[in-house]
Amino acid sequence: MKWLLLTLSLFVSISAFAEQDRYQFDNNKQAILFEELTKELRCPKCQNQNIADSDAVVAKDLRDKVLVLVKEGKSKDEVIDYMIDRFGYFVHYDPPVTPATLVLWVLPVLIVIVGFGFIVIRQRKASVKQTWSSDDEMLLAKLIEQNKRQEQS
Repeated sequence: MKWLLLTLSLFVSISAFAEQDRYQFDNNKQAILFEELTKELRCPKCQNQNIADSDAVVAKDLRDKVLVLVKEGKSKDEVIDYMIDRFGYFVHYDPPVTPATLVLWVLPVLIVIVGFGFIVIRQRKASVKQTWSSDDEMLLAKLIEQNKRQEQS
């Protein structure tokens, strides 16, 4: 039993030493830029996880490409533009304001405003009180009287 526990603990401890990707940089500025970019770029497969935290193969490929671009001396904006050109605005957590994104943000608000306006207009039309005339009172009394006679029969 002791050997079994020892063997199991050995396997557990070996998995604890699993290595993360380690990248070599020419200077500290490149390392900081790489870290910023990998936290700012979104994994296309994971959809809500940055490429720094994602274990997807495509995220590893993107990290490698970011590394190459950073080592080539590209600026942060140039790397982001490269990724957007290749994967679309989805890959960036902070997409620019375009007509398409304006529609996505403004259209739901407009729908809510129009819906609220529709409800208010319907309520106003429904709340307009009709005047109760003496003819209406006579008709009501006549209908009540007819109903009483039918119940008695």
